[in-house]
Amino acid sequence: MITVSETAKNQLLKEMAELGADKASFVRVGVASGGCSGLSYELDFDTEMKEGDQAFEDKGVKIVVDKKSFLYLVGTELDYAGGLNGKGFSFNNPNSSRTCGCGESFAV
Repeated sequence: MITVSETAKNQLLKEMAELGADKASFVRVGVASGGCSGLSYELDFDTEMKEGDQAFEDKGVKIVVDKKSFLYLVGTELDYAGGLNGKGFSFNNPNSSRTCGCGESFAV
């Protein structure tokens, strides 16, 4: 399962409402090759499920992840920080063995 923090939930629901239901029915998270550490996180809004997708709901937010990415993201918490030292979403991933300095990529 993938979970969301309270601050991430608030920000996601705000952004989804701004986009409208026709563009943001759920949050799609995934992993792609690239980044300083070899794998990078992806986060987007979507309305269409794809074959092999797995869906979860936490704190009223529907999260969808493809089968391949799920192996890397199981147990991950999506968080959000809006402070002066950085603003944006972050992934607290217990599966990563190392991350880059910016926190946008990881390795297992």
